[in-house]
Amino acid sequence: MSELTLLILRIGFLLLLWLFIFAIVYALRSDLFGAPVRKLPSDGAARQPNGHQATPTPAPIPTGNTQPATPPLVSASGGAFPPANAKSRAATLVITSGVAAGTAIPLDDEMITIGRSADSTFVIVDEYTSTYHARLARNGDQWLLTDLDSTNGTKLDGTRVTGTVTVPVFTPITIGTTTFELRP
Repeated sequence: MSELTLLILRIGFLLLLWLFIFAIVYALRSDLFGAPVRKLPSDGAARQPNGHQATPTPAPIPTGNTQPATPPLVSASGGAFPPANAKSRAATLVITSGVAAGTAIPLDDEMITIGRSADSTFVIVDEYTSTYHARLARNGDQWLLTDLDSTNGTKLDGTRVTGTVTVPVFTPITIGTTTFELRP
């Protein structure tokens, strides 16, 4: 081989090596810091899977005699257990604390992805939330919560989730600084 051919092969190999290094650095950066976060509208609208913005409706405020005769029991973590006559099928996800506290999102889909990514069904803009943090999936009348190997974890009623767990209604789920519940 001529020296010119050898020089071109060396330069090509060096460029290929740098390309791999930049790809590794990019992958590490997105794992450590997440994907770039887009600012949500100031009204805190939730992102729907079809890409359209939906204006969340506030959780209904009970009026009149719709309150149970006895007050709901409170768990050790402060979450309310459902009254004995409550429906067991969850129809709404209600954010109880965090940036969008008081927001209610209807559970129309079979699966809800939760995270900082704009691709998520339920976007949480929080530095303690992973890009793809957790997943809620419907299985009949039940909802199953799976932590997607997030850095800071997902807590169900104060206990860190490992694997997939069933989520009872009125049980607090904490991701980052946001807490929400499934409600009938």
